Amino acid sequence: MQIQQFKDLPLSMEVMKGIEELGFSNLFPIQAQAITPLLEGKDVIGQAQTGTGKTAAFGIPMIERLNPEVKDVQGLVLVPTRELAVQVAEHISQLAKYTKLKVLPVYGGEPIERQIRALERGIQIVVGTPGRVIDLLDRRILNLALVKVVVLDEADRMLDMGFIDDIEYILSKVPSNRQTSLFSATIDQTVMKLCNRYMKNPQKILVSKDEIALSQINQYYMVVNPHSKFEILCNILDENHIDRAIIFCKTRLETSILADKLRKRGYDAKPLHAGFTQPQRDFVTNAFRRGKLKLLVATDVAARGLDIQGVTHIINYDVPQDALVYFHRIGRTARKGQSGTAITLVGYGEIAELNTIKALTKTRIEELT
Repeated sequence: MQIQQFKDLPLSMEVMKGIEELGFSNLFPIQAQAITPLLEGKDVIGQAQTGTGKTAAFGIPMIERLNPEVKDVQGLVLVPTRELAVQVAEHISQLAKYTKLKVLPVYGGEPIERQIRALERGIQIVVGTPGRVIDLLDRRILNLALVKVVVLDEADRMLDMGFIDDIEYILSKVPSNRQTSLFSATIDQTVMKLCNRYMKNPQKILVSKDEIALSQINQYYMVVNPHSKFEILCNILDENHIDRAIIFCKTRLETSILADKLRKRGYDAKPLHAGFTQPQRDFVTNAFRRGKLKLLVATDVAARGLDIQGVTHIINYDVPQDALVYFHRIGRTARKGQSGTAITLVGYGEIAELNTIKALTKTRIEELT
């Protein structure tokens, strides 16, 4: 039985008082799924959009796990922008109102002295953009040696903005036995790489508009001999008269090879991967968006944030190694209430990955023979 209300969670009186004052009683899906594992100290990966209640989902367990008697920083939330730093810090402050915990947003474009003075007075939770956090670390003002809980919020946006090295540098300054959680609207291989490197057996939670769209996506899979994969793909394209599809591959090289083979067979296909320059990427995406290109052969990184209307089919030429990446991929179809079809080609060695995907969703994935 999933918990439906805040009052059914094992929360302290002080935290409950803050929650009630904000007028919260029922849990949003991300809160219902993430709060308990986070309270238990587990690492969590949550796929969730902004506006799903995720700040409370990570903020409440963080408040519960920190010690207000210790005047040092014990909780760290990294966010991509100053606006988000202010917003998240304010929300956590409201939740922590009746505890003695102090929350501080730190970000660039603001005099650093004020933030330094606040830190010197004693702060338990810092919500900051990577650049300013590093600035404070380098000045030896910010010490992360006692941090117990780290949250990477809107991780996909931070990676898109080129913060990967900064994030890794900051994580190297935090104790290795900390708890880490990551929230992201899209989960692709780059985000998963970060998770695999810095998290311990994370619990995966899927709560996104992609899941809501799943009911409008007809999902199929086909177990295939890897040697006949290309022929089977061509049959699928011909028999279904597919006009507009994204075909996903694991690697850049495979994307280029497959697009090439398809073109030689007379299909209108082009590759898209992270090796492209921005102008090349824009050229291909715009051609696809305007219907001048029928088949886009892409890696996960390239498809991040692609919101193109009228994509009728998603074909997974490879089963993604991580279940959450599957939902991100197939969420590129069935936009704006339209229906779509997702077909996954499963090589003999990929059946375990398929079973993990099936276990994470309530929707049906039917086998095609």
